[in-house]
Amino acid sequence: MKRCYLIGEHLGHSCSPEIHRAFGRYDYELKELAPAELEPFLRGRAFDGLNVTMPYKEAVIPLLDRLDPAAAAIGAVNTVVNRGGVLWGYNTDFGGMAAALARAGVEVRGKHAFVLGTGGTSKTAMAVCRALGAAEIFRVSRTGKEGALLYSELPERCRDAALLINCTPAGMWPNPERCPLDPAMLPELEGVFDCVYNPLRTRLVLLARSLGLPAAGGLEMLVRQAALACALFTGEAVSEELTQRVLRSLRRQRENLVLIGMPGAGKTTVGRLLAQKTGMEFVDLDEEIVKTAGKPIPDVFAERGEAAFRELEAAAVRRLSVGGGRVLAAGGGTVLRAENVTRLKQNGRLILLDRPLSALEPSPERPLGDTAEKLAALYEARAPLYAAAADLRVPNRGSPEEAAALILTKL
Repeated sequence: MKRCYLIGEHLGHSCSPEIHRAFGRYDYELKELAPAELEPFLRGRAFDGLNVTMPYKEAVIPLLDRLDPAAAAIGAVNTVVNRGGVLWGYNTDFGGMAAALARAGVEVRGKHAFVLGTGGTSKTAMAVCRALGAAEIFRVSRTGKEGALLYSELPERCRDAALLINCTPAGMWPNPERCPLDPAMLPELEGVFDCVYNPLRTRLVLLARSLGLPAAGGLEMLVRQAALACALFTGEAVSEELTQRVLRSLRRQRENLVLIGMPGAGKTTVGRLLAQKTGMEFVDLDEEIVKTAGKPIPDVFAERGEAAFRELEAAAVRRLSVGGGRVLAAGGGTVLRAENVTRLKQNGRLILLDRPLSALEPSPERPLGDTAEKLAALYEARAPLYAAAADLRVPNRGSPEEAAALILTKL
């Protein structure tokens, strides 16, 4: 069986092995290489195919025997094929990005495009923009390398930017709080594409969507370029059906289902049912806080106050929002902090479990809702926050089984 690898310097976040193994045509492994190891590895030719990621998409070019004309024109290689000891370099990122932009509804033709970054992926983005008919293309970087604009120049130079493509690692795990810029500073912006795929939705993507703009992360680009690379490795195209199946499977594995709503709305009960039906892990945010605090939530409120509880809650959100494949029942007040909502949305879909006030009951276990009067005041204050945060709204007026089934149907 063929031996294929992904080479790069830091690969802990990669899901490329999952994608290529799903294609089922060759062995595929991660191969982290320090800069000094790159040339000896390629000279050894102990592989049939390679994918190449940061920071080697340009560095591999002098080490290859043949270069596909399209890759040569772009100036970046992300796929290498060993044909009888002759190393051929290709760029499948181009096709992956072009397809992902189209499926995200991000229009390129006639637009003023701004590409963030100066590495190999930014060269691909510029080539895609040229091929798709962008009116004008600029690169932006921290250093101004190769004539790129500086970020400090953006307020004046980028007022007509209609398309923004991020090719930097800003916002990528393990630093998902980072964002290269605020899209609100570009008044003519019409679409955003971020090549980062971990998290599924970077802060840049979420900010753009909050402005009503079409915006997408890089997962679809990753899968589609991998399908094109697979075809080069094997000589056999990957079907659209298989590509879509792999993409859906990855999204299920990496995305959380987050239930939000009032205390007593049924988040824990419905969440457990959802976990059973989907095979996902179930996590109750309040239970995690109790474990961390070593005491019940009413005791935390009584001894340390609500502010201390909210800090524990925010810490739990930061920890649990990183991974995927969970059903997460959030606390009733989790949406009070915008930061919590952003974190949860990066790898999750927020589902409002909507139960009317008349069906909610006070509980001594809920310090902020232990009387009918407190509960009514909470409902009035929080209902707009739940509505604003939710990606999906599901009524819970019948049985928990009915609510869980309705969620699965809508998803």
